[in-house]
Amino acid sequence: MLEISELNQYYGGSHILRDVTFSVPMGACTVLLGRNGVGKTTLLKSLMGVVPVKSGTTLFDGKNITHLPAYSRAAAGIAYVPQGREIFARLTVEENLLMGLATVKGKNSKTIPDDIYEMFPVLKEMLQRRGGDLSGGQQQQLAIGRALISRPKLLILDEPTEGIQPSIIKDIERVIRTLSQRGDMAILLVEQYYDFARALADHYLCMSRGQIVKQGLGADMDSENIRDFVIL
Repeated sequence: MLEISELNQYYGGSHILRDVTFSVPMGACTVLLGRNGVGKTTLLKSLMGVVPVKSGTTLFDGKNITHLPAYSRAAAGIAYVPQGREIFARLTVEENLLMGLATVKGKNSKTIPDDIYEMFPVLKEMLQRRGGDLSGGQQQQLAIGRALISRPKLLILDEPTEGIQPSIIKDIERVIRTLSQRGDMAILLVEQYYDFARALADHYLCMSRGQIVKQGLGADMDSENIRDFVIL
């Protein structure tokens, strides 16, 4: 679904991404691990078109999207849940969710699908609450729900467990596993929480100093000492 080839990115004179090459298959969860500062978030922003790349190629669903702006990538079927969630604090939960329909056309462009509430029941209970009044875990569920409304082909998640209470981490894990097993979506999950990543990974990628230095099957993460690439 997503194929990255020799992606390079610079900030000033610093070489942040170095010939990054990998793929994210449909119907699977691909986990990207690495410590702070290795280039993970820069990579995701590059994949979304928020940051233009210096060189390299990004193919999505067989089409070259290397130079497409972020809104075109969203319309093509890529959904991004950034680190920090970035919900609209002054809008209600319902209004935040409706923002996720911006790329949807036709009769479904104004209706929140029922399965969003099935995945995150708390959102239905708090539809008229302002986003800023929710707990961190509830905001994360809102951010993921908003991303899923557009029925993306690729879901990108940047450290969804950061600052989240354990009970909600389990809820998020359940949702990601369900989406992965459904088979109609590719998932790219960036994490530092090793146990969470290992539980969901069909495939793993390890990043260090702007490069993909190791990759393989999720089932082999323990035997290949992948925990060494993250903090937790």
